[in-house]
Amino acid sequence: MSDVFLCAMRRTPIGRYGGALALARPDDMAAHVIDGLLDLHPGLAVDEVVMGCANQAGEDNRNVARMAVLLSRLPETVPALTVNRLCASGLDAVIMGAHAVRAGADVVIAGGVESMSRAPFVMPKSNAAFTRQTEIHDTTIGWRFVNRRIAEAFGIESMPETAENVAEDYAVARADQDGYALRSQQRYDADWHAADILPVTIPGRKGDTVVDRDEHPRATSLEKLAALRAPFRKGGSVTAGNAAGVNDGAAAVLLASSQGIRRHGLTPLARIGRAASAGVAPRIMGIGPIAAAQRLVARGAAAPADQDVIELNEAFASQVLACTRAWGLADDDPRVNARGGGISMGHPLGMSGARIAGTAARRLAETGGRSAIATLCVGVGQGVALELLAI
Repeated sequence: MSDVFLCAMRRTPIGRYGGALALARPDDMAAHVIDGLLDLHPGLAVDEVVMGCANQAGEDNRNVARMAVLLSRLPETVPALTVNRLCASGLDAVIMGAHAVRAGADVVIAGGVESMSRAPFVMPKSNAAFTRQTEIHDTTIGWRFVNRRIAEAFGIESMPETAENVAEDYAVARADQDGYALRSQQRYDADWHAADILPVTIPGRKGDTVVDRDEHPRATSLEKLAALRAPFRKGGSVTAGNAAGVNDGAAAVLLASSQGIRRHGLTPLARIGRAASAGVAPRIMGIGPIAAAQRLVARGAAAPADQDVIELNEAFASQVLACTRAWGLADDDPRVNARGGGISMGHPLGMSGARIAGTAARRLAETGGRSAIATLCVGVGQGVALELLAI
């Protein structure tokens, strides 16, 4: 089977909820990053597009990857597939794209997109004739159309409540969470990320607005973080400051076989290695990367403590620290999210996995390391991990 190489990433800036990218449709954002990769390599012959998207209820038309192909400069003959593993959708798209290359494709574009600002409200159909009752669910994040048996067996705690559970079960103190959140903000490097960002033009009545920088990072201090309220549980520790944001954005990476690299003159950043996924209890979904990494190691990958680059999505500081401590790492290990993560950058659900895979590949090439791991926790209790190897 063919080796698979990650050659480039292009992404939009990450917008805040209701912010600069709120007027951008997800299918348009996905098409934009596809075209960004085509701009890097004119004449690129793409065999397949795979995109991750968690909220497939609105303008993504249920298969946002196909809509993005039709809106991009790719010919309509390029097939496309949308995958959904909630927070890890973008990483699963990269893994599935690598499978396609190993199965015979030469060039695949894989990525992810999410507009959490534009996530619609949904209304269920009536269960009885002439009913006077109705429900409206917000599809931005969290539970909807709950199955009673799931609720009884596993509970339906919100994502922040699961982070509170992790903090309690794994003894992650509020001060440690705030300390990690501050480091995430301090490590964020706008100039470094700018190399991957494609500016997005938002038309307006008073003229166009060009969005060319991540909108979510912010200056803060331990004092400001400590002053934030923990609204999700009485006596809790999870706050808006030590959690990821609710965000908008898209990212795509270019995957190629050895033949595809030769044919198109591509320069690889990293080689795609092993991948693994695992399930954990939904109430502590944040520890999913621990279980996924265990499976990855069982398949022959290096342990997280032996990786040169670690990209771990920062859904919550409590879950990051639970994972890194389980791996024997210091809270401030410089290999972990060296350029910032979800707390500083934001977490557009379907986008994040593709973004961290591209970031890990670029960091690995820069550091001259041997291997990297990209991993995320997943709502409802899962984890996904991908190994990347030096060229």
